[in-house]
Amino acid sequence: MLKNKNIFWIVTITLVLFVSANIIKPEWGFFGHRKINRMAVFTLPPEMIKFYKQNIEYITEHAVDPDKRRYATKREAVRHYIDIDAWGEKPFQTVPKLFEDALTKYAEYYYINNGDTTHIDLEYNKDTILIQSPSNRYHINTDTFRAYFRSYIRPQYYEDIWLLSSDTVDILLPNITNGQTLYIKDEFSKEGILPYYMNTMYYKLISAFENQDYEKILRTSAEFGHYIGDAHVPLHTTRNYNGQLTDQVGIHAFWESRLPELFADNQYSFLVGKAKHIERPISYFWNMVYQSHRLLKDVLALELELKAQFPEDQQLCYDDRLERTIKTQCPEFSEAYHNKLNGMVESRMQDAIYAIGCVWYSAWVDAGQPDLNNLKKAELKEEKIVIDPSINTRSHSN
Repeated sequence: MLKNKNIFWIVTITLVLFVSANIIKPEWGFFGHRKINRMAVFTLPPEMIKFYKQNIEYITEHAVDPDKRRYATKREAVRHYIDIDAWGEKPFQTVPKLFEDALTKYAEYYYINNGDTTHIDLEYNKDTILIQSPSNRYHINTDTFRAYFRSYIRPQYYEDIWLLSSDTVDILLPNITNGQTLYIKDEFSKEGILPYYMNTMYYKLISAFENQDYEKILRTSAEFGHYIGDAHVPLHTTRNYNGQLTDQVGIHAFWESRLPELFADNQYSFLVGKAKHIERPISYFWNMVYQSHRLLKDVLALELELKAQFPEDQQLCYDDRLERTIKTQCPEFSEAYHNKLNGMVESRMQDAIYAIGCVWYSAWVDAGQPDLNNLKKAELKEEKIVIDPSINTRSHSN
């Protein structure tokens, strides 16, 4: 019995150490996310900056909380990226900008009758949706279907398969399932939902300001900053997120962690100006992704070009970090890549800082500009994160 208990604890400890080792390899690095959130505070107007400066350590430290949840919360990982190139040659034109529309367009619909699976074809268009079953054909106004989706399908988002009883389906589509349950499988989220989740966070922050919720304002602000930072990383917009498709494994951490750690403190300027109000938040979030994705070609091509010029033994070196010896890009190789990028990493960090400030400020304005200096101070609780070994998430940092 004692032997079995020892084996149990050895396996448990090994699992925790394994998962922990993966958690400490986040987007932008812990260094980058903390720096970006911290500097965003200084973009705020006088009505906000006192509150945020008083809590700047919280805003800084909790910038990395979303990374810590990647192995604890189902569907957390997909909030950090969008593989926009998974959706065809002109995805910024074809992928819907509203989350419900994207889920609707790319989902699979089917019902099972006497053991046979019958697919239902859905053709999404901006104004109308065409739905066809073997026996029926319907044209539905997109706004009408969107409202239906929000009422009956969206609440099931965290389930693996969404189910609609025939009675529920008949509200909108009489006899489409022939009395059977309609099954809907989400085929969109696996490629990432980052711009959509930023929109969700925006309204969470507005709500926190409206309710004058001291703790929620800070927690949402800090975590929102993390996702905005992620949206400014080109490798968060592609299936080739770690160069695994182009024989460039490791480029993710190279670009977003190694380079800022080597050059940010001594070479980068983080004075980005004062935050401004955002008139169209959804467009603003999508533009972040677009601007990042248009840099992707250079991120990959310049590193490949450099690898051809440097001997292999001068590309990777051993370095002591966090009481471990790790293999990472050599300083000379890193500097050469940094120079070839011609200020790209610094520019993306600056844009992220400014965007975070603008989003915080805009949410505050849209909430009616509550007085932050007289908020009732609340206890800032630490989130308890319990690792769930059943969660399988791809890492954008390995």
